[in-house]
Amino acid sequence: MKKILSVMLAVALCAGCTLSFTGCSSETGSNGKYKIGIVQLVEHPALDAATEGFKQAIIDELGADAVEFDFQNAQNDANTCSTIANQFVSNNVDLIMANATPALQAAAAATGDIPILGTSVTEYGVALEIDGFNGTVGGNISGTSDLAPLDKQAAMITEWCPDAKKVGLLYCSKEANSQYQVDVVKAELEKKGLEATLYPFTDSNDLAQICTSAADNCDVIYVPTDNTVAENTGIIDNICEPKKIPVIAGEEGICSGCGIATLSISYYDLGYTTGKMAVRILKEDANVAEMPIEYAEKQTPKYNAQNCEALGITPLGGYTAIEAN
Repeated sequence: MKKILSVMLAVALCAGCTLSFTGCSSETGSNGKYKIGIVQLVEHPALDAATEGFKQAIIDELGADAVEFDFQNAQNDANTCSTIANQFVSNNVDLIMANATPALQAAAAATGDIPILGTSVTEYGVALEIDGFNGTVGGNISGTSDLAPLDKQAAMITEWCPDAKKVGLLYCSKEANSQYQVDVVKAELEKKGLEATLYPFTDSNDLAQICTSAADNCDVIYVPTDNTVAENTGIIDNICEPKKIPVIAGEEGICSGCGIATLSISYYDLGYTTGKMAVRILKEDANVAEMPIEYAEKQTPKYNAQNCEALGITPLGGYTAIEAN
């Protein structure tokens, strides 16, 4: 399997570059501020919260006057992520924060020198095509993962829908981490004797068609932490609610738009943790190559009261209602 990181390092070394993955405390910009480029795949509540948490952690630690953020939104386009990442390299930023998997992949391809921190990335081994991933990427990359235990998510499906026999797993096939999640959940569901069918769509243009097929042929639908789904929950809700098909979601933002229940993490806290990692690199000269991927410290079971009422489902004990926006 191609290893993006290994190829990137090899090219840089062949070009005679001396790579340094430690902090940049002595290399701030001409105005005396740290320059941080933020490439975010798309606007939706989870990614937005992660970016805000990241920025706030850095401001809390370094002060607002010590840092200059260059925030760029790629509008859910991987090619735009690449353009933005290359622009950050040209601008010689001190650190890149890549929010979501395609943003991380673009940043990794753009530079083997500037420290990169990912966030809202589910599985770094999958995202960067690293065989035998052991929790530390190495090179110039580290970050945080939004992965909630997939076995527990699979268990939620049977807890909330005990009579379900057929489960549809709806996800964007262009998102590598979505594929990883549904493959794991599918295996868990089959261990329980359920029929689990994958329903991949390529983008928002065919989401309605694929979702309709899933709703027509399944008793319940599972959607993972998926950026394209997060941006289009209204499409799923408009199809599933009239058909009385419950949706179990991989994260709170999706659940609030179209689901009944989720195992939620705080994306703000996840971003905040990423920001604290950035401070260690920038201010304390921490070696990013030695920093393991960090995970959300806790997951909270939550339910969507409005959707449960619409489907006639009584919320389970031990779940907290999602606060209305």
